[in-house]
Amino acid sequence: MGRDDLTRLVTPPATPVHARGDWTVPEAVLGVRLPEDYKWLVETYGWGEFCDFLCLRTPFGASKHNGVEWQNGRPSGEHGRDRERYPYPLHPSQGGLLIWGTTMDADRLCLLTGGDPRDWPVVVWSRDGQYETFAMDTAEFIESWAGGHVGSRLLGDMEPDLAPWFNAFRPRVHRCLRLTEGRLAHPERLRALREALVPTVDRGSWRSNDGESGQDHFATVDTDWLLTYDMSSPHQIRVSFSPEDSTRVRQRLFDAVRLMGCEVLLVTTATGAPLPDWEAATEEED
Repeated sequence: MGRDDLTRLVTPPATPVHARGDWTVPEAVLGVRLPEDYKWLVETYGWGEFCDFLCLRTPFGASKHNGVEWQNGRPSGEHGRDRERYPYPLHPSQGGLLIWGTTMDADRLCLLTGGDPRDWPVVVWSRDGQYETFAMDTAEFIESWAGGHVGSRLLGDMEPDLAPWFNAFRPRVHRCLRLTEGRLAHPERLRALREALVPTVDRGSWRSNDGESGQDHFATVDTDWLLTYDMSSPHQIRVSFSPEDSTRVRQRLFDAVRLMGCEVLLVTTATGAPLPDWEAATEEED
């Protein structure tokens, strides 16, 4: 397993966020040389989230929610004699934990430093003070988790009906297009929608037991638009995209809807507020 395995499994964004910079600057601040696999991961994917769960941090950009940092205090769940369970040195002592990611469950993804950076293993530090070590680099760890090749007693598993994906953390506008049913069956409508937006990559799907409802999730590879096609009645397309892409999104989606044999009944924001004039709408409406 390696970097090629990860990019085949999870398509990188066309334009990663906070992915480039002078690596000597964060290395000087941290006082260590960062591993090449982590640098590759940052430059390939940037600041964002794998599968709506594992957040990759980068040392670039000005966001207070981003950044690589030392674990310099014991977990809040450890107090009294429980502190003896913490097995690692605390910064600035050598050999401590360097935090490079987090999870939706408030776990922290760390590197156990000391020795050659190429040999630093990944340590999962859970919010309740438990630890789990994986003898692999950061890219291999993410590929193994997202691909279901490694089990973890601390991390949740990927949902079996979802395909691995990556969300770049960039400003996004959210729109919902409610559609007429049209004459085509749902699979044909979905195929027309995907073909109108090629190239696309899967993000998973689900269906109810009775087959009357469900969703298909996918993303455009070249523009990083995130879409959900909802087959409920009235069926709808939900899309999120960078604000500067608004005109392009509108044109391509309206063209796609015509190919689906449908018409747009209503366009709303993510909160359901109607947008009679998409072109005049602003990001603040979301």
